[in-house]
This record gives sequence, C-alpha cells and structure tokens, in this order.
Amino acid sequence: MFDFTSVDLLDAFTRELRLCKLRDGEHVVVLSEPGSRGDYVAAAFGAAKSLGAHVISATVPGGSPAPMPSTHTGAGPGLVSVLNDRTAQDLLKSADLVVDLTREGFIHAPVQQEILAAGTRIIFVCDAPDVLIRNLPDAGDKVRVLDGVSLLRTGSVMRVTSAAGTDLTVQLTDSHPEFQCGFADDPGRWDHWPSTMVLCWPEISDGQIVLAEGDILLPFKEYVRTPVTLEVSGGHIDKVSGGAEAEILNTFFDDSQDQWARSLSHMGWGLMRTADWFATAMYGKDDLMGMDARAFAGNFLWSTGPHPHLQRESYAHLDIAMRGCTVGVDGVEVVTGGRLAQG
Repeated sequence: MFDFTSVDLLDAFTRELRLCKLRDGEHVVVLSEPGSRGDYVAAAFGAAKSLGAHVISATVPGGSPAPMPSTHTGAGPGLVSVLNDRTAQDLLKSADLVVDLTREGFIHAPVQQEILAAGTRIIFVCDAPDVLIRNLPDAGDKVRVLDGVSLLRTGSVMRVTSAAGTDLTVQLTDSHPEFQCGFADDPGRWDHWPSTMVLCWPEISDGQIVLAEGDILLPFKEYVRTPVTLEVSGGHIDKVSGGAEAEILNTFFDDSQDQWARSLSHMGWGLMRTADWFATAMYGKDDLMGMDARAFAGNFLWSTGPHPHLQRESYAHLDIAMRGCTVGVDGVEVVTGGRLAQG
C-alpha cells in the first residue's frame, strides 16, 4: 500500500519555497521531530529537490524544556535535542534554508538568533494542511507589511480603542517594529507560513484592554464568552476582572510563577485576508497553532511574557486576538472597527 498523503501538498510547498527564493544549488535542511507530520516532511523534501536544491531531512528527538505544555502554542523554546546539541545547530547554520516542521519551533529561543546570524533563512510550518493552502502567501504581502513597519518605525504613539471599552496608549519609541509575511526570502530571515502581520515590542503602554465575546485566547485556543477587563500601567497588567475567562487568565498568571507573566510583550495587527476567524473552532487543538486568529486581517493581536529587547525570557506567553478594534498610529488609522483601513 502506497502512502500518497503528501501529493496534494507538493504544489503548495513548491510555491512556498519559490517565495522563499530557493535557488538551484542551495542547501536545504528539512527539520523534524518524531511527532512531526510525515506528509509535510515528504512534501518539503520533494519541493526542495524539484527546485534543484541539495536537501537533507534531519529528524531530532522530541522534547521541550518548557515547564508547561508547549506543543503548537508558539510559547516554547524549541527542542532540547537542538538547544543542547552544537552539531545540530551547526547543521542548521550551514544551510541556506531550514524548513522547520517541528511542532513548536524555536521562535523564542536565543539559539534561533544564532542560526539566523549565520545567514540561514528559516520558514516555520505548523498548521493544518488546508490552513496552509488557503493562506498561501503571495509576494505582495511583504509590501503591505513593510508599509506597516515603516509607519510604526516613524510613529511615536499607537492607540487602540473599541466599542467594548478598550482604550490603550502604546509608546512606540524603541519598540523594534517587525513583520511576518509568510515566507523567508532574505538571508538571516525567519518567517512563519501562514502569517501576514505587523508587530512591535513596546516597553510602555497604559490604559485598559476589554476582551469582548468572540475574541480568542491563545494558546488555549478558546473563545471569550464573557467580557474581560485588563487594567494596564507601564506595560504591566495590574488587574484582570470579569467572568470565567478572567479567572482563567488570573490562574494562568499565578500558576506560571513567572515574574514576566503579567507584562505585555509584542502587539500589532493582522493583514491576512484569507484567514478564517472560526478556524479555531473547526479543528482539534492539536491540529493547528492558530495562525488564522493571530494574523486575521484587521485584528488587534497582543501578548504577554517574553520580550527579547528587554531581556525578558519567559514561557508565560499568551497571544490574544481581538476583533472590532480601531488601531491608529499618530492619528492615522490602520484598522477601523476591526477592518483594515486600506483594502
């Protein structure tokens, strides 16, 4: 019996690697762990080979040092087998492109920055097959996110408001604007397929955030059912009040025993027009990381925990995706009532 499960993915992975500017003769490492999807490994391997690259499939032992569940959360530090193995790190540094098919990635691990500093491009792939295909990026996505980065870089204040009661003022000085566009085409670039978003890492923000019914708590992958109010001062959450979800958040913060759990991390807005807000409800929690929610066009995404520019290493990383907000930078609205101001 032949296994054809990777066949339907081969075209999508080939198109993705072309966006990553994979060229004939480059070296690709397809990185996986025992729990990775075999069809993704086969599709990535076949796509890289068809584009003329030298390709190696490297499978390392699973296991994360995070003191909490970290699979498909976007919060963990990656695999111990890579974090503690110089040979594995050297292999990744020697590649032109790494296709990271591990179940958590190395998003918040300092070792990833070392690999990128060597000039390696990394594309992280983690969601369900039809999520990848539906949200396959195009070259124009990079242009759109760079416009947002430019606005943040020259701006001084971002303000976020909503009919539900959110009114948050964010200081943009030294906020280190970044982006995700769904493909890694520049040397030393990490990106995530699928994703199209603009984000920054501010230090100071003040006001209140009000989560409305239907907003999404990640990595819990749950929808808010009763409003939650978070009072923010100096980039720190001073108080969380409301119904059941407020109790969940307070318990999570307390249980983490993490000094940065209530500190705000990155924040920004999504531009992925193909994203489906209800994808979170349509899949099992182990099937996806939740990039439909994180990158949904017109959302406001904010997070807690780690902050690399302030040397805050934390596993207490929540991503909270909100709809219906208005986001403005120095009075210029980029999102109005939950819809992108342009397009």
